[in-house]
Amino acid sequence: MSLLAIVLTLLWTLTPEQRTLRAKKAAFTRWANEDGQANAVRAQRGLYAKFEREAAEKFPDLTPVARAKRAEAAYHAHMVGLALKSSTARAARKGGDAA
Repeated sequence: MSLLAIVLTLLWTLTPEQRTLRAKKAAFTRWANEDGQANAVRAQRGLYAKFEREAAEKFPDLTPVARAKRAEAAYHAHMVGLALKSSTARAARKGGDAA
């Protein structure tokens, strides 16, 4: 049996709860073997670089300082958007109003 066949068989035979447990096991195994803080720093740098790239593409004539300000504003808007989404989800679980 090929590796793909084994993977597909596992996907089709596991219940949703079992898939969740398998994913949790994989995540905990990863964090046990890696430096989570270094990964978080690298991810944040990558996200900020994405906003800088987008600012440079959208406004090519900006100075580096102005581009950095736009990237920072986009980064903060993204984070506030995530906070709003999280707040809305928590309120929905509680059955209350959003935000």
